Amino acid sequence: MDISVLINGRIIDCTGADPVENGSVIIEGKRIKEVISGSPGRLPDDCPVIDCQGNTLLPGLIDAHVHIGSVDPTFTDQQRRYFTSLLIIKSLKIIKETLDQGFTTVRDVGGADPGFRQAIADSLIPGPRLFVCGRMLSQTGGHADGRLPTETHRPVEHAAGTMSGVYDGVDAVRWASREQLRQGVDHLKVMAGGGAMSPADEIDTAQYSIDELKAIVFEAENAGKYVAAHCYSDRSIKNCIHSGVRTIEHGNLMTESSARAIREAGAYLVPTMVTYEMISKLGRSFGVPENNIRKIDQAREKAVESLEIAFKAGVKIGSGSDLLGPMQIYKGGELELQAQVMGAKGALLAATRTNSEIVRQENNLGTIEPGKLADLILVKGDPLKDIGIFKEYESSLLLIIQDGRIYKNIL
Repeated sequence: MDISVLINGRIIDCTGADPVENGSVIIEGKRIKEVISGSPGRLPDDCPVIDCQGNTLLPGLIDAHVHIGSVDPTFTDQQRRYFTSLLIIKSLKIIKETLDQGFTTVRDVGGADPGFRQAIADSLIPGPRLFVCGRMLSQTGGHADGRLPTETHRPVEHAAGTMSGVYDGVDAVRWASREQLRQGVDHLKVMAGGGAMSPADEIDTAQYSIDELKAIVFEAENAGKYVAAHCYSDRSIKNCIHSGVRTIEHGNLMTESSARAIREAGAYLVPTMVTYEMISKLGRSFGVPENNIRKIDQAREKAVESLEIAFKAGVKIGSGSDLLGPMQIYKGGELELQAQVMGAKGALLAATRTNSEIVRQENNLGTIEPGKLADLILVKGDPLKDIGIFKEYESSLLLIIQDGRIYKNIL
């Protein structure tokens, strides 16, 4: 099996340990064989060696909340404007840009079907390792019901983009869950509360009944999968936790009470702070309606406070971006925003080790340890001192390795 070696790197392995200066990593095939403090000693004459030149070596980043099918900032309008083929082709650009930013693994929480996952796994397209939920589940008038209040036609189920379906009642959500699971998704995504970018709801509302949520969770767990839920308010968070939902997405309006509920259930919170910042800053220039920006600002104003509440409560916190359309090139900004509360080290661990747990790949991803998949990035500088380094990915990311294969090398 092919062996290659990285030498002279400052290793932040994201186990929680202190950095290792002048470290080396030996890669055998797709996996890390050994991590060494110092040089590896004598190597075979034909062994490829990459000198990291004292730069910082990290595990590949993981984004636990993406929408690769969100090709426009107004994700409901895009479903009206574009042919399925164009939505798919635009998604391919976003997939490549995600890997360019050092995210070697992502969890799509609305829109991507297993075909995208297979295309990346088969090396048909370059992109991060992908975990998918397929079609998002929404109630009538819920966050994934893209109809304007004036539109009275039945919801349309699109075949690409931000795919969603509107399902009401226990029998309907049970069928919808089984249908996504039949197609081979990794998890289910349910809209359990109002959203900023949807046309007919407010972010402080709750959606779906306890019985409906429990039915979705039951079907997911029967298939060995889990449920991720979009929600902001205390009521929607507590409904989800009571129903057995495993990951709470956003959570901006949580209180200490709902934070305790998340912690006691052993569930995860996935904050998505950067999307509020970027939509608030750039949304108008991209044609985002004022009503959506109003709701985005409502969530943005509570983002830091809610993360502080969750952090102090001891909630397991992951990292997500939730960026839309052309704003998806700003994924690295999430780490900087989370570092305001969790510190640079905490933000790094959220985007690596904790996110590997969320996608149930902690034995393969998230840290630089023997036996893990060789997903590695080399960055110029020290992210523990300047966590904003990931925003300048074109120049600061010197090396990207995925599954032991070099994707980028500008050393």
